[in-house]
Amino acid sequence: MKETINRIRKFNDDRDWNKFHSPANLSKAISIEAGELLEEFLWDSENYNKENVLEELADVMLYCIQMADVLDVDIEEIINKKMDKNEKKYPVEKAKGNSKKYTQL
Repeated sequence: MKETINRIRKFNDDRDWNKFHSPANLSKAISIEAGELLEEFLWDSENYNKENVLEELADVMLYCIQMADVLDVDIEEIINKKMDKNEKKYPVEKAKGNSKKYTQL
């Protein structure tokens, strides 16, 4: 993952784009790209173009990685911390096979 993060950093450094990558701008970009990912499933969620879906997914992930980098946080650490919370909110014995929100379990 470090190689990928360094590649993203170099890409932005080479283009002098870091000045545009505030947390606010990156969160907007994540939302916009997530909308573009969702658009791939508009009107037909079964017959989608997988190549397009993967490109939009990559865009979302790129901006998420950049946001974590700008905020100077460890991606694995914040994901595991959130998973710890999710495991408590959604215990297997209550949540298994159930799509309800934790407040309704």
